[in-house]
Amino acid sequence: MRLRHIEVFNAIMLTGSVSAAARLINVTQPAVSRTLQHAELQLGFPLFQRTRGRLVPTTEALTLYPHIERLFAQLDEVQRLAENLRTAQDAGELRILTVLALSYEVLPRALRLFRQQHAGIAIRVEALHSPQIMSALLLREADVGFVFSPAAHPSLTQEALAESRIVCIAPKGMLPARLVRRGWVALDDIAELPAVALDARDPVGISLNQACRDAGVGLQAVVTVQTYHAALSMAHHGLGVALVDGCTACSADREKVEVLRLEPHIPVPIRVLRQADKPDSVAVRAIARAMQQALKDVA
Repeated sequence: MRLRHIEVFNAIMLTGSVSAAARLINVTQPAVSRTLQHAELQLGFPLFQRTRGRLVPTTEALTLYPHIERLFAQLDEVQRLAENLRTAQDAGELRILTVLALSYEVLPRALRLFRQQHAGIAIRVEALHSPQIMSALLLREADVGFVFSPAAHPSLTQEALAESRIVCIAPKGMLPARLVRRGWVALDDIAELPAVALDARDPVGISLNQACRDAGVGLQAVVTVQTYHAALSMAHHGLGVALVDGCTACSADREKVEVLRLEPHIPVPIRVLRQADKPDSVAVRAIARAMQQALKDVA
């Protein structure tokens, strides 16, 4: 199938008729009909059957369509990338992506430091999951990203900024007083308590699950969440102990929860991601330094 065939096929699948497809792609109705006939002739099988004035896709068309959808999604990415390349010279805006855990305490502190020297630069911040941050950087939809997980992609560079650690957030009264006074807990200490689990695909969740396997400990998960601040909120409401990164723990309400060091030490590296083929701008270097300073302040 040629690209024009694919465009017409997709338009008919979306609209259900030749006339509506013609309007969608801004060509004449006869042109759509001719292109469809040519596509079916080349393929050697029909793509649609006419039923009560509408075009009904054949089994072959339905088999093809998911692949066509993926192709159009890739074409959309190409268009977005081309547009982002065209506007990439706009030095008046800094586009920052960050995991949600860094957006509550760390990034605001960093931006306050950044704006002391670069008050004239507009800032756009978006909180996403790590895979989405990598994808957006590859599409040049952002200038810099801050994540916990490593970025194994040749088109991205990564630099360690700091290292946090997993800490235990326990609702007031859930832990024995002796543990609270001691200031730290082991995995064994919380094995029988209700726990707020992290998604097993999450980088911190992966590290935590590995530590539990190494210690031979199984936590009693009562709820599983996808973000660290959701876990913190569950602990605030007394649902169970939450094991989260130290940056998230900075937002803990000490009147509702206890914050204790977790042993063994489970590191949470914090990294900055950039595009490998693009020299760092002054703004990107400045926000990376500001984030590093802010991480020291909350450590």
